[in-house]
Formats: sequence, C-alpha cells, structure tokens
Amino acid sequence: MKSNKRGKNTSKAEILNISPNGVWLLVEEREYFLPYEEFPWFEKATVGQVRDVKLLHGHHLYWKALDVDLELDSLKGLSSYPLKYVA
Repeated sequence: MKSNKRGKNTSKAEILNISPNGVWLLVEEREYFLPYEEFPWFEKATVGQVRDVKLLHGHHLYWKALDVDLELDSLKGLSSYPLKYVA
C-alpha cells in the first residue's frame, strides 16, 4: 500500500530575507524584521537553520535546530517584553 502524497506546507511563517543586519519574517501576511542586535541567535546560524521556522498554535514561533522559541506578540511590541538575551 502506498501512502498518499504529502499535503502542502501549512505553516504560515516563512523567512523572506536574510540580510547583514537581520532577518525578515512573514507570519500570516504580516512582515517582521528581527535585527541581530535584538535576536542574536540568527546571526551565526546557517540559512537552513533560519529558514526552518514553524508557527505553532497560531502564536508561537519555533526554530528547532537553534532551540529558539518566540511568542508572536513579542514581535508586535518589543517594548512590552523588556528582557533581553545577553551573551
């Protein structure tokens, strides 16, 4: 018995661009810019690691290879989330 073909990707999150300054992300028709100074995990990551983003439960972004979890609301208003990663 053969399995059915896989369906299309249902994740509504995708990377639009990886620039020298940060990452452009599209989530459900809204664009976000994630500058490396605020999101340092992406600066040294490979393109494949950055592109492998999943939108879980409609509000949670997850990069498995980087072990990064971001709440979508935090991207809408960084000032409401004052804690920052410090290396």
